[in-house]
Amino acid sequence: MLAETPVLCGIDVLQRDHFAPLRGRKIGLITNHTGLNRGGIATADLLHNAKDIELRALFAPEHGIRGALDENISDSMDLATGLPIHSLYGVRNRPTPAQLKGLDTLVFDVQDIGTRFYTYISTLGLCLEEAAKHGQEFIVLDRPNPLNGVEIEGSLPDKASLGFTAYHPIPVRHGMTTGELAHLFRAEKRLKVTLQVVMVEGWSRRQRWEETGLLWTNPSPNMRSSTQALLYPGVGLLEGTNLSVGRGTDTPFEIIGAPWIAPVSFAAYLNALGLPGVRFVPLRFTPTASVYAHLPCGGVQLVLTERERFVPVFTGLSLASALLHFHAKEWTVEKFNSLLFDKNSYKRFRDGATPLELITRWQSDLATFRERRRPYLLYA
Repeated sequence: MLAETPVLCGIDVLQRDHFAPLRGRKIGLITNHTGLNRGGIATADLLHNAKDIELRALFAPEHGIRGALDENISDSMDLATGLPIHSLYGVRNRPTPAQLKGLDTLVFDVQDIGTRFYTYISTLGLCLEEAAKHGQEFIVLDRPNPLNGVEIEGSLPDKASLGFTAYHPIPVRHGMTTGELAHLFRAEKRLKVTLQVVMVEGWSRRQRWEETGLLWTNPSPNMRSSTQALLYPGVGLLEGTNLSVGRGTDTPFEIIGAPWIAPVSFAAYLNALGLPGVRFVPLRFTPTASVYAHLPCGGVQLVLTERERFVPVFTGLSLASALLHFHAKEWTVEKFNSLLFDKNSYKRFRDGATPLELITRWQSDLATFRERRRPYLLYA
């Protein structure tokens, strides 16, 4: 069901209120092509043209300011505003003191997709750290979590594994907005920084993206729909292994495969599991990029039949279990922990634990996380 009132993202609320919180500020804006108002105007352009605001620099996360790149990104210049664009993905992943000099405020406006290893929230956290070190105020222009803000899934990463694709000990599917995560990061990392969140209006935690009425803008080259975003917490877990997850096809994260998979028997095995909200269709495909580029692959397409029942991480574990069952010799199972970041669960998986046994063991940690996040939730 669509929202009864229009969903206004933080930038829409800020614009409606005549940019009041930013007046008189010298601003660095962390954004990309997803930083748009409801009319499709870039946040960078809105702030650049607003009165009594001095936008001095842009900072770009992974995939660049236009969200078109799948590689390390260099510093550049924004042609529309004439402002420098400082890359936060490549040589560095956080702003330098020189880049922050002369700024009193950092503003963050990037659409996240609700998955721990999607690096925009890592950029959020690292920029928040630098604002704390260098005395900038931090303002988040909040946006909905497209997977909803209720359901959480997956294990928490080992402390030793924390890094750019696991910035903080949160589950794979965290169920929080960027504004909520900023509050959590600030509190749990004990950052001394003034933080303000310009909240979304008209959004409730139970709403998925397709219920918001908002235009979908691909947040990265291979995240082309809300369907793929919902599949990503599960299918994405397999990406560190020698498996194509559909990059180099028209349907990334909706298909998986490899030259050594027999699609009909693999699909039949998966369908017999009766996983909620999804069916598996056998297919053959040839990716044009990434893993197995230009090589024919057998595999399956994941077709969502009931979004509200679909459990992405459980589905990803079930795919991994099927790969181990059919292709223990071909599949690089040793790479499966490269995004899970949970050595104990990985060992149990290698030793034969079922997906249900794994997620059952995670419930205590997830219950603790629910309590951890409770003080920082901004929406009902």
